[in-house]
Amino acid sequence: MTSLHITGDPSADELLSTDSFALLAGMLLDQQFPMERAFAGPAKVRERFGNLDPAAIAAAEPDSFADLCATPPAVHRYGRSMAARLQALATIVVEQYGGDTARIWNEAADGPDLVKRINELPGFGAQKAKIFTALLAKQCGVAPAGWQKAVGDYSKAGYRSVADVVDEESLQKVRAFKKEQKAKAKAG
Repeated sequence: MTSLHITGDPSADELLSTDSFALLAGMLLDQQFPMERAFAGPAKVRERFGNLDPAAIAAAEPDSFADLCATPPAVHRYGRSMAARLQALATIVVEQYGGDTARIWNEAADGPDLVKRINELPGFGAQKAKIFTALLAKQCGVAPAGWQKAVGDYSKAGYRSVADVVDEESLQKVRAFKKEQKAKAKAG
């Protein structure tokens, strides 16, 4: 993987850059919560839980794991519900991909298949699947045939999503774009 710069925290970014489950978990947490804090969430989980092994997370006692995620500063605004989603995600990684998160994208037949595989994960919808595919393609070198068409506008140059965040300046540009899009949607 490439060196990612999403969180503003070098150690959290290093984890995202070297641990496929951390990257996927960060994307899972990226909803109704500031992007850089969502992607820093896996580092908090590792610090508190001791590791990010999908098998260990899947097997963790749910209430204890939820407490770990909800303890301030929480892993997410909705720490307890996101803990359950993280465990569900870890379970899928273990049961369907033998605990190897990168198989989700490394074994995809093409871009549309990759979007489909991600969309089927707990906590991922169509838009999030497209954004994560664009992130993999633009920043991680995982660019299966047809990914641009499969993700639509997220493949374009510009500052549309986390796929385009490479530093603090680009993070602010993505924020401005999202704010503009929400204003347009609200207006009509």
